[in-house]
Amino acid sequence: MIEEEKNNYSVFHGLWTLASRELKKWYKAPVILLLSLIQPIFWIGIFGKAMNLGSIFTGTSYNIPGLTIPKQVLDQIGLEILKQTFGTSDYFSFLAAGMLSFIVLFTSMQSGMSIVWDRRLGVLDRILTTPVARGNIIIGKVLSAVIRSLVQATIVLVVAILLGMTFYPGINPLDFLGVYAALFLMAFGLSSLFLMLALRVTSWESQMAIMNLLNLPLLFTSNAFYPVKSMPYWLKPVAYINPLTYSNGVARGLLLGISTNLGLDFLYLGLFALILSTIGIVLSWKYLSK
Repeated sequence: MIEEEKNNYSVFHGLWTLASRELKKWYKAPVILLLSLIQPIFWIGIFGKAMNLGSIFTGTSYNIPGLTIPKQVLDQIGLEILKQTFGTSDYFSFLAAGMLSFIVLFTSMQSGMSIVWDRRLGVLDRILTTPVARGNIIIGKVLSAVIRSLVQATIVLVVAILLGMTFYPGINPLDFLGVYAALFLMAFGLSSLFLMLALRVTSWESQMAIMNLLNLPLLFTSNAFYPVKSMPYWLKPVAYINPLTYSNGVARGLLLGISTNLGLDFLYLGLFALILSTIGIVLSWKYLSK
């Protein structure tokens, strides 16, 4: 009878229940949502606006003895330099598109903390006594992190638009769907990665140390602030294996019209999400024990 009851359970049994449990802890605490948005909004509002490269290359007059260059010519040259370097003459929009991946990275990193606290508070032991597959414990937490990431990325995008982010003239709803698909894949892979790292961690201090160790390297070895072609030769190979580089490529290609290889970007992100989530499920069967 017990064996027959077990066979009636779907392979996805308990998946949404576990995911919704994580989401409730998030949307029932608005302060957590607010704090998680402050950093990327500060980056956009303060760093993005303070580092106004457009004003550096335009709106400036140079006094060269014996030579008069019209201001309009200097402005045109400055805009052309920006376009050649960043693919667009609007650096703020370039940075804002990169901040979408940053908020996904920041949110995905928090996913590992949930399993640390579940283990510490004894919740994980109770979940392991239920018929829920161990892989679903991981995927449920991944799904909740993905949903949080996409919601927060939407809020950051709205703030960026209010601050002056502009899109390329021919943008359409499918472009936005493509951006969200890329962010979904990256969030899925990154959440799986940080949950994998948390499977054997027993203290929140250790998990925080891991997050702090990987946070800035992942951000600054991507093309979040400047294109890969402007990086030193030794950093370029690192940028090309960083998933943020490909997610940023999709966001800038579809929102700003900057040239990118969308096929390669989506292929890399898809493999990244598939491989890491598979490893996470396998490790959950090995390390999650009653």
